[in-house]
Amino acid sequence: METRKVQRLGPSTLAMTLPAEWAGEHDVEKGDEVTIRTSGKGTLTVMPESANTEETEATIHVDNLDALAVERAIVAQYVLGRRVIRIQREDGALDSEHINAVYQAETQLMGLGVIEETPENISIRCSVDPEDFTLDNLLERLERTGSTMRGEAIKALAHGNPDLAQRALNRERQANKIFVLLLRLIFTAYQNPNLARAVGLNSGFPLIGYRSIAKNLELTADNAEDIADIVMETEGHTLDVDSAIMRDIRELNEIVDEITALAVEAAVERDYNKSNEVRALFHEIADREDEILAELPEMANEDLLRVREVLVGLQQTAQYAMRNAEIAANLALNEESEHTTIH
Repeated sequence: METRKVQRLGPSTLAMTLPAEWAGEHDVEKGDEVTIRTSGKGTLTVMPESANTEETEATIHVDNLDALAVERAIVAQYVLGRRVIRIQREDGALDSEHINAVYQAETQLMGLGVIEETPENISIRCSVDPEDFTLDNLLERLERTGSTMRGEAIKALAHGNPDLAQRALNRERQANKIFVLLLRLIFTAYQNPNLARAVGLNSGFPLIGYRSIAKNLELTADNAEDIADIVMETEGHTLDVDSAIMRDIRELNEIVDEITALAVEAAVERDYNKSNEVRALFHEIADREDEILAELPEMANEDLLRVREVLVGLQQTAQYAMRNAEIAANLALNEESEHTTIH
């Protein structure tokens, strides 16, 4: 850590010199403008003008990469906030597998499109503007998508409806798009604090917590996908249980829905009371899985395993919501409220 002495230039003006190494790295010279931002937590951030205007680019050299590695590299560069991604081969034309990998990645990522293509390289550009979204809104969208998937999967299970289960499975791609877009905005806001306000934050402090919440929500969508898969793979597309047990499972899912939504509300609203409500609801259903299993009649091991897998999926979803509530509590208690005074 380097210290600098503050000097007085006039009756009401204090000044501090910029480190020469930093100024050279960012092409800051005498007469240039920089952006100054305060966080309200005693932090002052100085940003070069280039941080607001640069469109970062990356080139992926595919000569020694297989198709899957190319696809992963494109997703990674997207997450890292690159505006333009070039896929290039130094020795000859791109293989068809590399071309297919580019278009496969394009279908997974929001706002990505091919802008140039030659035999040797393909350029893709992200048209997403951070100001078009807020992180809070995207978290809420991801939670609703996972909840919809889960509701459709449970309803499909209750009615033996494979079409409804397939609808839930089809939503998985949308959930993944929202998740990866969240990662992109989180990374870009971290790299450029000026963008934090654009995505709805007053400071960069919540970004680490938001990253964890987004991952937990993505995992709950995976749980819903697993339940939908059970519907598709089970003979008759339903569980071999009576209507009372199925009603218990659907009621458990309703409480899980309430918990997951409330945990996200607690995070985006910085509401400590709501995080405590999540904790109370979670403890209410802590033993529901065992209670439902205890009510089951004798059945084949394979049928029992399917019931257990559904209940485990719902229980895991509630646990992810509980983790989100813990993050929400940390975010809430970092700000002054009826519960906290910060000195």
